[in-house]
Amino acid sequence: MDDTMPTVTLPSGITLPALGFGTWNMGEDSTKAKDEIAAIGKALDLGMAVIDTAEMYGKGGAEKITGAALQGRRDEAFLVSKVLPWNASLKGTVQACEDSLKRLGTDHLDLYLLHWPGEHPLEDTVAAFERLKQDGKIREWGVSNFDMDDMEELFSIENGRNCAANQVLYNLTRRGIEFDLLPWCQQHNIAVMAYSPIEQGRLHNNADLIHMAKAYQGTPAQVALAFLLEREGVLPIPKSANVHRVEENRAAVELDLTDEDLQRLDSLFAPPQRKQPLEML
Repeated sequence: MDDTMPTVTLPSGITLPALGFGTWNMGEDSTKAKDEIAAIGKALDLGMAVIDTAEMYGKGGAEKITGAALQGRRDEAFLVSKVLPWNASLKGTVQACEDSLKRLGTDHLDLYLLHWPGEHPLEDTVAAFERLKQDGKIREWGVSNFDMDDMEELFSIENGRNCAANQVLYNLTRRGIEFDLLPWCQQHNIAVMAYSPIEQGRLHNNADLIHMAKAYQGTPAQVALAFLLEREGVLPIPKSANVHRVEENRAAVELDLTDEDLQRLDSLFAPPQRKQPLEML
């Protein structure tokens, strides 16, 4: 891994590169499989070892694509997947994990997340996570799309404080978590995985970011990612099936935003001044 890559440390002490790779919308079109597999491979080549997927993505298709990309390279990846909330009962979570492992072609996950809060008691989901951890099926577990009240509920139940990460929507246009959730997670050393860090590509066309990026001979996406990489404990997971775009995303770690840049971004994308409901896509 390049020395310039920032890192995020989980409560257990595991240290991860702070820029990962997402697979949302992959595995849905067989004609794109070759490019998707190549993009995941390029991410690994560049030290973007955190590869995020989910049983929901492409109805398991993204996990199959990810598994294909990791053949012969599983030990290079920190592999993350997610259980759907309606599967997250005590028995259902264990079965869903087994199914994900089969699609991924591996014997364990490095991190397993509850995709969002659902109908099953959190106590049952956490108990299943702990069982999977004891059985060596997962190394760590966490949550996704959990707001402050959800995290406080999680921490109130048995073993709830073993949560390693919370994956949420976070980018320049979605800064609500900065008011309360992000500081809370930082205080408790819980990694914040930022999904859709470039707002599903829409920040590529932002005129202000284009102007700022020119000063660095970079791209708007690189500025958007660099903004997140400045945040302690934040791990953005941009998705791309384009190898060149993956290389561009990786180069964001070389972009060192100045205090003036950060102030300018605050003026363009105002940080929250009050509590806001957690946004989701």
